[in-house]
Amino acid sequence: METYRIIYSQKNQIQTYTGEIVEKKSRFIANIRTAESEEEAIAFVEQMRKRYYDARHNCYAFVVGPAGELVRSSDDGEPSGTAGRPMLEVLLGRELRNVAVVVTRYFGGVLLGTGGLVRAYTQAVQEALQSCPTAVMRPGKRLEIETDYNGIGKILYLLGKRNLTPESSEYTDRVCLRVLVPEEEADYFTKDVIEVTAGRSRIVELEEVFYPVPE
Repeated sequence: METYRIIYSQKNQIQTYTGEIVEKKSRFIANIRTAESEEEAIAFVEQMRKRYYDARHNCYAFVVGPAGELVRSSDDGEPSGTAGRPMLEVLLGRELRNVAVVVTRYFGGVLLGTGGLVRAYTQAVQEALQSCPTAVMRPGKRLEIETDYNGIGKILYLLGKRNLTPESSEYTDRVCLRVLVPEEEADYFTKDVIEVTAGRSRIVELEEVFYPVPE
């Protein structure tokens, strides 16, 4: 499991971030947001086309999947390879995943040439990214820990040393915690829990997940 980056919001609210540049009187407006599926990405593209219905070009690029399993881009009438692909390269270069960007161009009457177009579309995406909070998605393991009341204090101490917080806890005749642990720490943490509770704990690995670490 490898790390990747996402556009991050602590409140899990999908937000669109915008950047704009002007090149020889042409306006390039970039809008970027998260998109966790091809359907979400296409819906965002259509939303931007409706918003900027009077623009000559609405070029786009998106990357979906932790490993970038799905990538798409469109020049939307610009010369081939001058818009969508350069935009996509910016996203891939930043290792961003589950992200879509649309760059709208209002033509200013001056031809930019292929090199000028590549630079303009690239810079527009970079401008939008400057306002985006990002997080690194790191691999982790969700563990369920069951122990007695003598062991819970020791387990909470171990969690505190690693700056980890239980996702949930249930106190009945025994104590059951659910904890998200970084993948590289999971084995060490499990051994420490067994040791400090003298084997009076039951630990079950529920699933492997990715979790965000804000940058």
